[in-house]
Amino acid sequence: MSAIDPPSVTACYALAVLSATAEGTGASGPWALPTDRLEFGEMRALWDAVLGAQGAGPHTGLLVGDRMRPEGLHILGHLILTCASLADAALAAERYHPLVSQAGTVNLDRRTGVSRICYRPTVDPAAMHPQQVEAIVSIMVRAARWISGDDWAPLAVSFAHPRTGSAEPYARVLGCPVTFEAAENAITVANEDLDRRRPLYDPALNALHRAYADRLLRQLSAAGTVAGRVRQWLEHAVLEDAGPEGPAKELNLSVRTLRRALHAEGTSWRALLDTARHGRARRLLETTALPLDRIAPLVGLSGATALVRAFTRWEGMPPGAFRSRHRPASPDHGGAGNG
Repeated sequence: MSAIDPPSVTACYALAVLSATAEGTGASGPWALPTDRLEFGEMRALWDAVLGAQGAGPHTGLLVGDRMRPEGLHILGHLILTCASLADAALAAERYHPLVSQAGTVNLDRRTGVSRICYRPTVDPAAMHPQQVEAIVSIMVRAARWISGDDWAPLAVSFAHPRTGSAEPYARVLGCPVTFEAAENAITVANEDLDRRRPLYDPALNALHRAYADRLLRQLSAAGTVAGRVRQWLEHAVLEDAGPEGPAKELNLSVRTLRRALHAEGTSWRALLDTARHGRARRLLETTALPLDRIAPLVGLSGATALVRAFTRWEGMPPGAFRSRHRPASPDHGGAGNG
C-alpha cells in the first residue's frame, strides 16, 4: 500500500510537555491523552493550548526541554541513560527518534574536531511552533547532561527561526553561544566530548533496551512514514546489492516517487542506506569476531579498506578501535578479530 499515515508523537512525550509546563507556569488543561500516540495535528493543538495559557512566554519550549526527564522520551530516554558515550547516545537518537516523534529527524554530522547533532522537521516548518523546535533542541542538551553531568555544555547551539524573547534564558539554559536564523537547528559538540567513554556502562542493559526499541520501531514502521518503511526494509536486506527499487516495489511506488517522498521527509535513499550500513557494521563488530574483509560485503562495502574509511567517518575511529572498546577481552572473546 502506498498511503502513509500522518506523523505521530508518543503520548508520554505529550504528557511530559504538559507536566513541564504545569511545573513552570501553572498551565494545565482537561487533556484526555491516548495511551499510545497522538497525530502531529493533535500535538500542535496541545502546544497551542500550552502557549496560550496564562504564564506562558517566549521561552516556554526552551524550559520544557530543560525540565524533561528520561521517561518523557519513552524507551529512547532509558536507552540514552545506558549509552557508553555521547556519540552512542546521538546515534541512538538518530535511529530511535521516530519512537518519540515522526515530525522530525535527528542526525549526527561527524566532522574533524567538532560535530553537529541536527534536528530537522519533516513537517512543514510553518506548522510547528518555534517553541516546539526549541523544546527538542533543549532536550538534546538535557539528555547529553544525563550522560556527561549537569555542568556539561555544547560549544554552540543554532536555531533556524528568529529569536522571539530575550537572549539571557538561552545562554543560561544551554550554557553556550546561541545563534538564530541559522541554516539549521543544531548543537555543536567537541569530538572529545562525543567520544569520551563513561566509566560506568552496562552493555547488557543497553542491548536489552535496544532490542525493545527495535521491536517498537518495527511496529511503528509497519504503518508509518516512507522513511520508516525503508528503514524496516533495510533491516533485512542484503546490503551488498540493495537499491531503491526494492523498497519502492514493496511500497507500490515508483523509484522517483519514493525519492521524492524521502526528500519531503528530510532524508534520502543514500542517507538511509548509509545509516543501515553503519548500524549493521556496529552490530557485527560488537557481536562477532568476523574479520573486516568478511564484514565489509555484509554491509555492502567493497572490502576492508572501504570499511575502515566508512567506519572512521561514522564513528571517528577505525573499526578495530571500536571493537576493542565494545568487546573488551574476556575468556570468551580473548580480544580476537579486531582486524
